[in-house]
Amino acid sequence: MKILLANPRGFCAGVDRAIDVVELALQIYDTQLYVKHAIVHNDHVVQRLEEKGVTFVEHVDEVPTGGRVVFSAHGSPPSDYAKAKELGLDVIDATCPLVTKVHLEARRYAKEGYTIILVGHRGHVEMRGTMGEALEQTHLVESAAEVDALQLPSDTKIAVLTQTTLAVDDTRETLAEIKKVFPQAVLPPASDICYATTNRQAAVKKLAAQCELIIVVGSKSSSNTNRLVDVAQAQGATAHRVNSVQEIDPAWLQDVQTVGVTSGASAPDDLVQEVVRWLQQHGGDEPTLVTAVDEQVWFDLPSDIKQAAADHGVDTDIVTKHRIGTNQQMKV
Repeated sequence: MKILLANPRGFCAGVDRAIDVVELALQIYDTQLYVKHAIVHNDHVVQRLEEKGVTFVEHVDEVPTGGRVVFSAHGSPPSDYAKAKELGLDVIDATCPLVTKVHLEARRYAKEGYTIILVGHRGHVEMRGTMGEALEQTHLVESAAEVDALQLPSDTKIAVLTQTTLAVDDTRETLAEIKKVFPQAVLPPASDICYATTNRQAAVKKLAAQCELIIVVGSKSSSNTNRLVDVAQAQGATAHRVNSVQEIDPAWLQDVQTVGVTSGASAPDDLVQEVVRWLQQHGGDEPTLVTAVDEQVWFDLPSDIKQAAADHGVDTDIVTKHRIGTNQQMKV
């Protein structure tokens, strides 16, 4: 049985940066560290940080007055920052720069009097954060089918924004429908869907052209992981999401000649390597890398955490840049 390993896969630059922020904060400060929401949507990452003493909360007011809190990579609404200020919290912002970019666009369009159509998944934490920038002016749609239901006057100034982790093909369809119904709408730049989402979906398409089965490693809560499954299935491959190797059903391998393996942007690569080893133990060959794009992207740390590290004599190089490119290497 052939094993094909997607490149790129796993941690993106925004996830790397968010985890690095928490790891540095643990080294710098000797007080209890809180993180609002899962720092990234992966159960294993959260568990590993909890074992190091991090406390995860869903609401800012769960953090004791005067405490220290990290805001997750998914972004937070302005109301969370206001509440944190009211409680005297020390906020460390680990929002992915690409999510911050969308927040700034929402803020600018709202200030200019636009009505915003936001394409994304209801209830997703990233959407709650973005909508919070202009709640009264924003309408959320999940698909092209929902566009017709929008009751907006024909002369409405409309700007469109998207969740960063959507399926590229589905989003294209929704944007086309918006433009059809509202020709005056200002569409978002392609970069609003993050490079990592685009690249990982491109890699899955290459796998699907060669595999009967694709295993996607990542947590159920991860939007971009779930979209990888959708993309693989849309290309005609059988695809299953697993949180870890323990969730693989050996029956999936029946009559399979080639299996592909990839992972969402918040999944640690050691989980992927465990899946590869399991497949090898069940008749798989040495894995072959299938490359869609050579991804070499990283984001600098927030300036406040860099300054705090310098003030406390903590070397940021210990945790930064060390993961660049590692998820594209085979470490079997």
